[in-house]
Amino acid sequence: MAYHDRWILLLLLPLIFGSINVFSVSDGDAAAAASRGDNIAMNETSLLQLRSHHHGQVVMDNGIVHVTLSSPGGEVIGIKYKGMDNLLEGHNKITNRGYLDLVWNSPGGRTGTYDNVQGTKMRILQQTDDVLELSFVRQWSDSSPEGMAPLNVDKRYVMLRNTSGFYTYSIVDREEGWPGFGLGAARVAFKLNMRKFRYMAVSEKRRRIMPTAQDRSRGKKLGYPEAVLLTNPSNRDIKGEVDDKYQYSVESQNDKVHGWISRNPSVGFWMIMPSYEFRTGGPVKQDLTSHVGPTTLGIFMSSHYGGREVDAKFQDGESWKKVFGPLMIYVNSASSSDENVYDLLWEDAKRQMEEEVQSWPYNFIHSEDFPGTSQRGMVSGQLTVRDRYVNEKDFGAKSAYVGLALPGVAGSWEKENKGYQFWTRADENGRFVIKNIRPGVYNLYAWVPGFLGDYKFEGDITITEGSKSDMGILVFSPPRQGPTLWEIGVPDRSAAEFYVPDPNPNYVNKVLLNNYEDRFRQYGLWERYTEIYGNDDPVYTVGIKFELDQLDYMGMYTLQGALASSTGAQLTFQVNDQNPYWPRLATKAGGLDNAIARHGIHGLYRLFSVQVPGYLLRQGSNTIYVTQPRAIGPYEGLMYDYIRLEGPSTGA
Repeated sequence: MAYHDRWILLLLLPLIFGSINVFSVSDGDAAAAASRGDNIAMNETSLLQLRSHHHGQVVMDNGIVHVTLSSPGGEVIGIKYKGMDNLLEGHNKITNRGYLDLVWNSPGGRTGTYDNVQGTKMRILQQTDDVLELSFVRQWSDSSPEGMAPLNVDKRYVMLRNTSGFYTYSIVDREEGWPGFGLGAARVAFKLNMRKFRYMAVSEKRRRIMPTAQDRSRGKKLGYPEAVLLTNPSNRDIKGEVDDKYQYSVESQNDKVHGWISRNPSVGFWMIMPSYEFRTGGPVKQDLTSHVGPTTLGIFMSSHYGGREVDAKFQDGESWKKVFGPLMIYVNSASSSDENVYDLLWEDAKRQMEEEVQSWPYNFIHSEDFPGTSQRGMVSGQLTVRDRYVNEKDFGAKSAYVGLALPGVAGSWEKENKGYQFWTRADENGRFVIKNIRPGVYNLYAWVPGFLGDYKFEGDITITEGSKSDMGILVFSPPRQGPTLWEIGVPDRSAAEFYVPDPNPNYVNKVLLNNYEDRFRQYGLWERYTEIYGNDDPVYTVGIKFELDQLDYMGMYTLQGALASSTGAQLTFQVNDQNPYWPRLATKAGGLDNAIARHGIHGLYRLFSVQVPGYLLRQGSNTIYVTQPRAIGPYEGLMYDYIRLEGPSTGA
């Protein structure tokens, strides 16, 4: 008998072996019964049921969705819904269907150690008519296997009555005295039934019938393993396209629902993330969503679009605790006769997402580490901008991003990776309200689209249960030395407004064609520069090549700007002469965010400010040569956010 045939038999065992005893039990009794393998259920008036048997499985069932978990491992090994015996891929090992995994490294030791977290003890935390919550705990000790990250992990699953799906979250912690290590990634992953789920949706304009894993295996590998040219797909309509999971990345602020749809039966499987307070890197951190597998991910932290700078690094003896989640796994269905079934299920998934967002923070979670609404605080105020070269008076920071994160320096929130973050967008006058903040000590940070730099309120902000803090009027003074002589781009931490060439017609992804917002996600754009310009670099007649009607020979001019991304790159500047013996001005080299290869329009934000002595300039025509001299391969480079030349200070 094949392995998958044995798996089908195990799924049927609770039904074959007779009726289920229905009774009420205490937490302790229920846990003991589960460990003995008894059949367990909620009381007779509830649709919620928990069943277990001798084969290392427990089943959560609310009459709508039927979820089978390994015990005590805590992997999701089966999801039964609407005529599908298993929405997950039953041919996979039980550790490769629905699971939590980590990627970590020891200081000076192995890097990229993979840890598929499997529990060693199961507990029942809640059992009422309305809520069922299970815990699967794995504890670390000095004698733990070498590949296990030095963390205690408590994986939890919650099922509600009359809800089409379930919730999952994890509590991770480490104790004083434990060895140091670096945590690079933490996520939950679901591998779906590959014969059924073929349509994927991650955003309104990135929805399509996808290639299969087999299509990729028959394709041509491109510049890196994730990118494949589909040369012989089963669906001839996608022949000649490029598939790359990074083309479906999304910023945290927009990553609220994504998933897959089966056409027959018409069933949707969705990852809903109602909050990103537990994710690293703030609102614009990008990460993976769903991709060919079919796979659906809930990312808590990763080094994508940031590199090692965004890894969580723990010193020897450092203690820590954090709650990842909760996330919702939502399933929905439609009549298979509906021609627009993809639209129907996508729209319904978005509707459910909005309900989850409105319900945050959830009131059904059984953990003192997850405070409810009444236990959280609020911060409000008004952010204004002070730039006398723009306006003689302070003015409202329109649409500013304002947030709380662990204490640090201005802008440190972008690399923050151990605490929680809470963000909002200010109104047109800069007024903001941040709600549902966990108790703790924070700094208040902000940045304003249209202006360089980061704001930080000087002083800690302590949030307590039910607290309401009014910060009053806050003033942000963006970097500025003198009046603007010229500028290129828009200071918004993205290179989106710069020229994005059409893709090579041999390497297109059709879902990105005629999609202006995502045009930068096409494969191979890094090669188009050479193809378009050859040996001649582009010249800006207004900007880098410019006229000065008046010149202060003794004054100091300033090149002020920011990079939206940098991978091992550096900028050098020469003024009016490319002779290497003339003074050369340069920024520091750095960055490992790899946003070029991963189709991001930004990675980590980097300011630069270069002083240009007036005697290097000329009255009349001037040219500044900007060079990136460190490129070794096509993926090493940078993306501009914004650059301007300021004249000497006028004392404004």
